[in-house]
Amino acid sequence: MVKSIFYHAGCPVCVSAEQDIVNLIGADNVEVVHIGEDRSRISEAEKAGVKSVPALLTPNGNVLHLNFGASINDLKG
Repeated sequence: MVKSIFYHAGCPVCVSAEQDIVNLIGADNVEVVHIGEDRSRISEAEKAGVKSVPALLTPNGNVLHLNFGASINDLKG
């Protein structure tokens, strides 16, 4: 089974969204990536189409941008 990937930067908006996503789809069905701490995953997120965080990448490749927390470009800084 392929998991969804939830990208976030650790801000309050992101942490709140993370809790909701995990509660909705289950911890076993989502990989949580804090790209504020693991900057090596930024390029992976960009290639998948992530423009801002928090964002959920679904198993079929759709990116669901949630309540705006930070631009992916701001995280590169």
